[in-house]
Amino acid sequence: MNAKILDGQALAETIRAETRKEIASFQAEWGTLPTLALVRAGEDPASISYARMIKHACERIGIAFQSHTQPADASEDEMVELVRRLSADEEVHGIIVQKPLPEGIRDAVVIEALDPAKDVDGAHPLNAGRLAQAAFIDRPQDVGPYFVPSAPLGGLEILKRYQIKIDGQQAVIVAASNLIGKPMALLLTRHWATVTICDLHTSPLGEITREADILCSATGVAHLITADMVKPGATVIDFGFSRLEGKWVGDVDFDAVKEVAGAITPVPGGSGPITNAMLMRNVLTAAQRQSRFGIKLASHVTPVKFGPPVWAPGVKQPARARVSASRRHAT
Repeated sequence: MNAKILDGQALAETIRAETRKEIASFQAEWGTLPTLALVRAGEDPASISYARMIKHACERIGIAFQSHTQPADASEDEMVELVRRLSADEEVHGIIVQKPLPEGIRDAVVIEALDPAKDVDGAHPLNAGRLAQAAFIDRPQDVGPYFVPSAPLGGLEILKRYQIKIDGQQAVIVAASNLIGKPMALLLTRHWATVTICDLHTSPLGEITREADILCSATGVAHLITADMVKPGATVIDFGFSRLEGKWVGDVDFDAVKEVAGAITPVPGGSGPITNAMLMRNVLTAAQRQSRFGIKLASHVTPVKFGPPVWAPGVKQPARARVSASRRHAT
Protein backbone atom coordinates (compact mmCIF):
# COMPACT_ATOMS: atom_id res chain seq x y z
CA MET A 1 0.00 0.00 0.00
CA ASN A 2 1.26 3.47 -0.84
CA ALA A 3 -0.32 6.11 1.40
CA LYS A 4 -1.78 9.34 0.09
CA ILE A 5 0.47 12.20 1.19
CA LEU A 6 -1.51 14.92 2.95
CA ASP A 7 0.41 17.95 1.70
CA GLY A 8 0.19 20.56 4.44
CA GLN A 9 2.29 23.09 2.56
CA ALA A 10 -0.05 23.25 -0.43
CA LEU A 11 -3.14 23.26 1.76
CA ALA A 12 -1.73 26.02 3.95
CA GLU A 13 -1.18 28.21 0.89
CA THR A 14 -4.81 27.67 -0.12
CA ILE A 15 -5.97 28.70 3.36
CA ARG A 16 -3.67 31.73 3.35
CA ALA A 17 -5.06 32.85 -0.02
CA GLU A 18 -8.60 32.59 1.34
CA THR A 19 -7.63 34.49 4.49
CA ARG A 20 -5.88 37.25 2.51
CA LYS A 21 -9.12 37.94 0.65
CA GLU A 22 -11.07 38.13 3.91
CA ILE A 23 -8.44 40.44 5.42
CA ALA A 24 -8.74 42.77 2.42
CA SER A 25 -12.51 42.85 2.89
CA PHE A 26 -12.08 43.46 6.62
CA GLN A 27 -9.69 46.34 6.00
CA ALA A 28 -12.03 47.89 3.44
CA GLU A 29 -14.96 47.69 5.85
CA TRP A 30 -13.26 48.73 9.10
CA GLY A 31 -10.28 50.80 7.94
CA THR A 32 -7.75 48.79 9.94
CA LEU A 33 -5.79 45.56 9.78
CA PRO A 34 -6.17 42.59 12.12
CA THR A 35 -3.36 42.96 14.65
CA LEU A 36 -1.49 40.28 16.58
CA ALA A 37 0.63 41.01 19.65
CA LEU A 38 3.21 38.50 20.83
CA VAL A 39 4.33 38.67 24.46
CA ARG A 40 7.51 37.05 25.69
CA ALA A 41 10.20 37.48 28.34
CA GLY A 42 13.96 37.09 28.04
CA GLU A 43 16.19 36.34 25.06
CA ASP A 44 15.85 32.57 24.74
CA PRO A 45 16.97 31.65 21.19
CA ALA A 46 13.97 29.38 20.61
CA SER A 47 11.56 32.13 21.68
CA ILE A 48 13.28 34.64 19.44
CA SER A 49 13.10 32.22 16.50
CA TYR A 50 9.39 31.59 17.13
CA ALA A 51 8.69 35.33 17.28
CA ARG A 52 10.42 35.82 13.92
CA MET A 53 8.41 32.98 12.40
CA ILE A 54 5.12 34.47 13.61
CA LYS A 55 6.12 37.93 12.37
CA HIS A 56 6.94 36.47 8.95
CA ALA A 57 3.62 34.60 8.85
CA CYS A 58 1.76 37.84 9.62
CA GLU A 59 3.64 39.78 6.95
CA ARG A 60 2.88 37.12 4.32
CA ILE A 61 -0.85 37.36 4.90
CA GLY A 62 -1.42 41.05 5.72
CA ILE A 63 -1.78 40.99 9.52
CA ALA A 64 -0.12 43.70 11.58
CA PHE A 65 2.37 42.32 14.13
CA GLN A 66 3.56 43.70 17.46
CA SER A 67 6.33 42.23 19.62
CA HIS A 68 6.32 42.99 23.34
CA THR A 69 9.45 41.68 25.06
CA GLN A 70 10.05 41.90 28.79
CA PRO A 71 13.49 41.31 30.39
CA ALA A 72 14.25 37.84 31.73
CA ASP A 73 14.00 39.14 35.29
CA ALA A 74 10.53 40.63 34.78
CA SER A 75 8.09 39.89 37.58
CA GLU A 76 4.86 37.98 37.27
CA ASP A 77 2.94 41.17 38.07
CA GLU A 78 4.69 43.00 35.23
CA MET A 79 3.76 40.26 32.76
CA VAL A 80 0.17 40.26 33.96
CA GLU A 81 -0.03 44.04 33.67
CA LEU A 82 1.32 43.93 30.10
CA VAL A 83 -1.22 41.29 29.07
CA ARG A 84 -4.07 43.23 30.68
CA ARG A 85 -3.00 46.42 28.93
CA LEU A 86 -2.95 44.69 25.54
CA SER A 87 -6.29 43.07 26.30
CA ALA A 88 -7.79 46.52 26.80
CA ASP A 89 -6.13 47.99 23.68
CA GLU A 90 -8.75 48.26 20.92
CA GLU A 91 -6.03 48.27 18.26
CA VAL A 92 -4.86 44.78 19.28
CA HIS A 93 -7.10 41.89 18.21
CA GLY A 94 -5.09 38.81 19.11
CA ILE A 95 -2.50 38.04 21.79
CA ILE A 96 -0.02 35.16 22.06
CA VAL A 97 1.89 34.58 25.29
CA GLN A 98 5.13 32.83 24.39
CA LYS A 99 5.78 29.88 26.69
CA PRO A 100 7.61 28.76 28.68
CA LEU A 101 8.00 31.94 30.69
CA PRO A 102 11.08 32.54 32.91
CA GLU A 103 11.31 30.83 36.28
CA GLY A 104 9.12 32.51 38.87
CA ILE A 105 6.38 33.46 36.41
CA ARG A 106 3.45 31.08 36.35
CA ASP A 107 2.15 30.51 32.84
CA ALA A 108 -1.41 29.93 34.06
CA VAL A 109 -1.57 33.24 35.91
CA VAL A 110 -0.48 35.22 32.85
CA ILE A 111 -2.80 33.31 30.53
CA GLU A 112 -5.79 33.95 32.78
CA ALA A 113 -5.07 37.69 32.57
CA LEU A 114 -5.87 37.53 28.84
CA ASP A 115 -9.20 38.65 27.50
CA PRO A 116 -10.55 35.32 26.13
CA ALA A 117 -11.75 37.18 23.03
CA LYS A 118 -8.09 37.88 22.13
CA ASP A 119 -6.73 34.47 23.10
CA VAL A 120 -6.04 33.28 19.55
CA ASP A 121 -3.93 30.41 20.95
CA GLY A 122 -7.00 28.92 22.63
CA ALA A 123 -5.14 28.62 25.95
CA HIS A 124 -7.49 30.54 28.26
CA PRO A 125 -9.67 28.35 30.53
CA LEU A 126 -12.86 29.90 29.12
CA ASN A 127 -11.92 28.91 25.58
CA ALA A 128 -10.84 25.43 26.64
CA GLY A 129 -13.99 24.98 28.70
CA ARG A 130 -16.32 26.06 25.91
CA LEU A 131 -14.67 23.63 23.52
CA ALA A 132 -15.14 20.86 26.08
CA GLN A 133 -18.83 21.71 26.52
CA ALA A 134 -19.68 22.41 22.88
CA ALA A 135 -22.36 20.26 21.29
CA PHE A 136 -21.82 17.81 18.43
CA ILE A 137 -21.14 19.64 15.18
CA ASP A 138 -24.59 19.02 13.70
CA ARG A 139 -26.51 19.99 16.85
CA PRO A 140 -27.57 23.47 18.07
CA GLN A 141 -24.58 24.99 19.83
CA ASP A 142 -24.99 25.66 23.54
CA VAL A 143 -21.88 27.70 24.32
CA GLY A 144 -20.59 31.13 23.35
CA PRO A 145 -17.75 31.71 20.85
CA TYR A 146 -14.33 30.29 21.60
CA PHE A 147 -10.91 29.72 20.09
CA VAL A 148 -9.24 26.36 19.51
CA PRO A 149 -5.42 25.99 19.54
CA SER A 150 -4.19 26.23 15.97
CA ALA A 151 -2.38 22.87 15.81
CA PRO A 152 -5.41 20.64 16.47
CA LEU A 153 -7.60 23.04 14.48
CA GLY A 154 -5.18 22.52 11.61
CA GLY A 155 -5.32 18.76 12.06
CA LEU A 156 -9.09 18.85 11.75
CA GLU A 157 -8.79 21.09 8.69
CA ILE A 158 -6.51 18.55 7.01
CA LEU A 159 -9.07 15.80 7.57
CA LYS A 160 -11.90 17.94 6.24
CA ARG A 161 -10.12 19.36 3.21
CA TYR A 162 -8.87 15.94 2.15
CA GLN A 163 -12.36 14.51 2.76
CA ILE A 164 -11.21 11.96 5.32
CA LYS A 165 -14.22 10.36 7.00
CA ILE A 166 -14.49 11.24 10.71
CA ASP A 167 -18.08 10.34 11.61
CA GLY A 168 -18.20 6.89 13.21
CA GLN A 169 -14.45 6.32 12.98
CA GLN A 170 -12.15 5.07 15.74
CA ALA A 171 -9.61 7.79 16.55
CA VAL A 172 -6.56 7.44 18.77
CA ILE A 173 -4.63 10.47 20.06
CA VAL A 174 -1.11 9.77 21.33
CA ALA A 175 -0.49 12.70 23.72
CA ALA A 176 -2.70 14.28 26.35
CA SER A 177 -1.45 17.87 26.29
CA ASN A 178 -3.72 20.88 26.65
CA LEU A 179 -2.20 22.35 23.48
CA ILE A 180 -2.78 19.48 21.05
CA GLY A 181 -3.91 16.14 22.47
CA LYS A 182 -6.97 17.12 24.50
CA PRO A 183 -8.40 19.69 22.06
CA MET A 184 -7.82 17.31 19.13
CA ALA A 185 -9.76 14.63 20.98
CA LEU A 186 -12.60 17.07 21.66
CA LEU A 187 -12.73 18.25 18.04
CA LEU A 188 -12.93 14.70 16.73
CA THR A 189 -15.54 13.79 19.34
CA ARG A 190 -17.65 16.76 18.21
CA HIS A 191 -17.49 15.32 14.69
CA TRP A 192 -18.81 11.97 15.95
CA ALA A 193 -15.56 10.01 16.11
CA THR A 194 -15.02 7.56 18.97
CA VAL A 195 -11.82 8.78 20.60
CA THR A 196 -9.15 7.19 22.80
CA ILE A 197 -6.39 9.30 24.36
CA CYS A 198 -3.04 7.64 25.12
CA ASP A 199 -0.51 9.03 27.60
CA LEU A 200 2.74 8.04 29.28
CA HIS A 201 1.02 5.26 31.24
CA THR A 202 -0.74 3.67 28.26
CA SER A 203 0.45 0.10 27.78
CA PRO A 204 0.78 -1.62 25.43
CA LEU A 205 0.58 1.41 23.18
CA GLY A 206 0.80 -0.47 19.91
CA GLU A 207 -2.28 -2.56 20.58
CA ILE A 208 -4.38 0.58 20.98
CA THR A 209 -2.93 2.51 18.04
CA ARG A 210 -3.56 -0.47 15.76
CA GLU A 211 -7.30 0.01 16.35
CA ALA A 212 -7.27 3.56 14.97
CA ASP A 213 -8.90 4.59 11.72
CA ILE A 214 -7.48 8.04 12.48
CA LEU A 215 -4.19 8.14 14.39
CA CYS A 216 -2.76 11.42 15.69
CA SER A 217 0.52 11.74 17.56
CA ALA A 218 2.00 14.79 19.29
CA THR A 219 4.65 13.54 21.73
CA GLY A 220 7.82 15.00 20.22
CA VAL A 221 9.44 11.54 20.45
CA ALA A 222 11.14 10.83 17.15
CA HIS A 223 9.77 7.78 15.29
CA LEU A 224 7.70 6.63 18.25
CA ILE A 225 5.03 5.32 15.88
CA THR A 226 6.32 2.42 13.80
CA ALA A 227 4.67 0.54 10.94
CA ASP A 228 3.54 -2.36 13.13
CA MET A 229 1.58 0.10 15.32
CA VAL A 230 -0.61 1.33 12.46
CA LYS A 231 -3.81 -0.20 11.13
CA PRO A 232 -3.63 -0.83 7.37
CA GLY A 233 -5.41 1.99 5.56
CA ALA A 234 -5.46 4.32 8.58
CA THR A 235 -5.09 8.09 8.31
CA VAL A 236 -2.05 9.31 10.26
CA ILE A 237 -1.68 12.94 11.41
CA ASP A 238 1.81 13.64 12.77
CA PHE A 239 2.14 16.72 15.00
CA GLY A 240 5.62 15.77 16.23
CA PHE A 241 8.77 17.69 15.34
CA SER A 242 12.21 16.70 16.58
CA ARG A 243 15.80 16.22 15.45
CA LEU A 244 17.08 12.76 14.56
CA GLU A 245 20.44 12.06 12.93
CA GLY A 246 20.70 15.62 11.67
CA LYS A 247 17.19 15.72 10.14
CA TRP A 248 13.82 17.06 11.26
CA VAL A 249 11.41 14.20 11.74
CA GLY A 250 8.05 13.55 13.35
CA ASP A 251 6.63 11.09 15.85
CA VAL A 252 5.91 8.74 12.97
CA ASP A 253 8.48 6.66 11.09
CA PHE A 254 7.26 8.15 7.82
CA ASP A 255 9.13 5.95 5.32
CA ALA A 256 7.91 2.75 6.94
CA VAL A 257 4.40 3.85 7.92
CA LYS A 258 3.53 5.24 4.50
CA GLU A 259 3.65 1.66 3.22
CA VAL A 260 0.86 0.71 5.65
CA ALA A 261 -1.29 3.80 6.09
CA GLY A 262 -3.97 5.02 3.72
CA ALA A 263 -3.06 8.68 4.18
CA ILE A 264 -0.28 10.42 6.12
CA THR A 265 1.16 13.87 6.82
CA PRO A 266 4.90 14.28 6.19
CA VAL A 267 7.33 16.04 8.53
CA PRO A 268 8.23 18.69 7.65
CA GLY A 269 5.49 19.95 5.35
CA GLY A 270 2.47 18.41 7.03
CA SER A 271 0.72 19.74 10.12
CA GLY A 272 3.25 22.54 10.72
CA PRO A 273 2.30 24.86 7.83
CA ILE A 274 -1.40 24.32 8.54
CA THR A 275 -0.87 25.26 12.20
CA ASN A 276 0.53 28.65 11.20
CA ALA A 277 -2.22 29.22 8.64
CA MET A 278 -4.94 28.46 11.19
CA LEU A 279 -3.35 30.80 13.74
CA MET A 280 -3.62 33.62 11.21
CA ARG A 281 -7.26 32.68 10.60
CA ASN A 282 -7.89 32.84 14.37
CA VAL A 283 -6.46 36.37 14.44
CA LEU A 284 -8.80 37.41 11.62
CA THR A 285 -11.77 35.84 13.42
CA ALA A 286 -10.85 37.70 16.60
CA ALA A 287 -10.67 40.99 14.70
CA GLN A 288 -14.04 40.36 13.05
CA ARG A 289 -15.78 39.61 16.34
CA GLN A 290 -14.28 42.59 18.15
CA SER A 291 -15.02 45.03 15.33
CA ARG A 292 -18.64 43.92 15.06
CA PHE A 293 -19.45 43.52 18.73
CA GLY A 294 -16.76 45.43 20.64
CA ILE A 295 -14.08 43.98 22.89
CA LYS A 296 -16.36 43.53 25.89
CA LEU A 297 -18.91 41.49 23.94
CA ALA A 298 -16.60 39.52 21.65
CA SER A 299 -16.56 36.52 23.99
CA HIS A 300 -20.32 36.67 24.48
CA VAL A 301 -21.80 37.32 21.05
CA THR A 302 -23.84 34.13 21.19
CA PRO A 303 -25.63 34.16 24.53
CA VAL A 304 -26.77 30.79 25.78
CA LYS A 305 -30.54 30.45 25.83
CA PHE A 306 -32.04 27.57 27.73
CA GLY A 307 -35.65 26.50 27.33
CA PRO A 308 -37.74 24.95 30.11
CA PRO A 309 -36.57 21.53 31.35
CA VAL A 310 -38.06 18.51 29.64
CA TRP A 311 -39.12 15.80 32.06
CA ALA A 312 -39.39 12.16 31.06
CA PRO A 313 -42.87 10.56 31.30
CA GLY A 314 -43.51 9.25 34.77
CA VAL A 315 -40.75 11.30 36.39
CA LYS A 316 -42.02 13.57 39.14
CA GLN A 317 -40.97 17.18 38.70
CA PRO A 318 -39.30 18.95 41.62
CA ALA A 319 -41.57 21.43 43.40
CA ARG A 320 -39.53 24.38 42.15
CA ALA A 321 -39.94 23.21 38.55
CA ARG A 322 -43.71 22.82 38.99
CA VAL A 323 -44.00 26.33 40.42
CA SER A 324 -41.88 27.80 37.63
CA ALA A 325 -44.00 26.05 35.01
CA SER A 326 -47.20 27.39 36.63
CA ARG A 327 -45.81 30.94 36.52
CA ARG A 328 -44.82 30.60 32.86
CA HIS A 329 -48.32 29.45 31.93
CA ALA A 330 -49.85 32.20 34.07
CA THR A 331 -47.95 34.84 32.14
